[in-house]
Amino acid sequence: MSRYIIGFLAMIGGFLILVYRAKVKDLVGDIGFAEKYIGVGGTWTFLILLGIGFFIFGLMWMTGTLQSGVGGFLGGIF
Repeated sequence: MSRYIIGFLAMIGGFLILVYRAKVKDLVGDIGFAEKYIGVGGTWTFLILLGIGFFIFGLMWMTGTLQSGVGGFLGGIF
């Protein structure tokens, strides 16, 4: 049950980052490494990628794809 709650909250968080990215940028300011490595406007791009990443992570966590993928990939090591 907690898997669904965590996944759903991550999806909502990612969606909120995408919708309110202007307010998030005003709150955190320019992100130095994003501006350096992505270029001008790197903070905006980073916030978009972060929101999409949270959404995909939440969806994968809810469906169990993340756990089975990591278990299959790292299962032999541990």
